[in-house]
Amino acid sequence: MTTITIDNQSYELESLTDEAKAQLGSLQFVDAEIGRLQARLAAMQTARMAYARALSEALPKESEDTIKFS
Repeated sequence: MTTITIDNQSYELESLTDEAKAQLGSLQFVDAEIGRLQARLAAMQTARMAYARALSEALPKESEDTIKFS
């Protein structure tokens, strides 16, 4: 039999009520979605850093001739 642990308490999956099984399924779905979204966020943050670096490199560099002092 399959055993799950919730709040340090073990339960036989087959012994859970239909409502508990439904809530467990919803929790597993949400956890999977959170993981998927965290992976996408990490990819977007990496892309953003690359774009920011590329932008910085594409901007004109100030030479000593063009530096203005206020």
